[in-house]
Amino acid sequence: MSKRVAILAGGVGGAKMAHGFQHVLPAGNLSVIVNVADDFELFGLRISPDLDTVTYTLAGIADPDVGWGIRGDTHRALEMLGRLGAETWFSIGDSDLATHVRRTQLLRGGALLTDVSRSIVAALGVPSHIFPATDQAVRTIVQTDEGELDFQAYFVQRGQRDEVRAVRFAGNDLARPTEAALAAIGAADLVVIAPSNPIVSIGPILALPGMREALAHAATTAVSPIVAGRALKGPADRMLATLGHEASALGVARLYADVVDRFVVDEADAALAPDIESLGMAVTVLPTVMRTNGDRAELARRIVMLNA
Repeated sequence: MSKRVAILAGGVGGAKMAHGFQHVLPAGNLSVIVNVADDFELFGLRISPDLDTVTYTLAGIADPDVGWGIRGDTHRALEMLGRLGAETWFSIGDSDLATHVRRTQLLRGGALLTDVSRSIVAALGVPSHIFPATDQAVRTIVQTDEGELDFQAYFVQRGQRDEVRAVRFAGNDLARPTEAALAAIGAADLVVIAPSNPIVSIGPILALPGMREALAHAATTAVSPIVAGRALKGPADRMLATLGHEASALGVARLYADVVDRFVVDEADAALAPDIESLGMAVTVLPTVMRTNGDRAELARRIVMLNA
């Protein structure tokens, strides 16, 4: 399969989908454009959770049990930080810590996040391209009944227990998609929106000025992150409901209606196909739950074949 594919991704679901495409495409034919709106600073270091999850997964070193972090990592530095009085609610392994140290070092030396990502990807031997969606600072802010929370405070520190009333992306008005991301979309035979959280993983990417316009000129397929009314991982279904959207594949399709040509739903949601088609997009029903590496590769292969 010699097609060039660009994926919009965030989190574990996006990393799994990217991994599947990396299995079926020639080296260098996959570009992954990754959400960075949940990046934050901790211990004086720049943490990029989605970039790292995608990079570690495509490097074959991600922890298979949780989908993020590094397989077999130890946590001695974090334990010592706790003894010294630091907050340790965000788990960082020792090898993972090295990534954050190196990223911060390069950024403070004047490098763009795109260049830093290229450096880390090359060092870890990843055969695909991985780009941040923007080089500017954008932060996801979640409005809850307890007030506004930074995304990681809501997601990790508070365990997603708050109901989300609104979401905004601070700094988005001044941000722009990276040249690398726009070039990848322009050169792609197929753009895929991964089954990531449509509100806080894909939403910040699509909200970047000029991104929806770029996608309007691309052949774009989205894969639903909601199966039978539930998110396979994370709070996407609950977020959709509290923000006034239908917590279903149809609800996600409505969010993407202006940028997507084809929408892929799981077999459990085949009955929703006519309603999704009424939004003006083609619908394909496939097994979308990626339990194994084989599942990931097969889903990617079938999506590529849809656009042969």
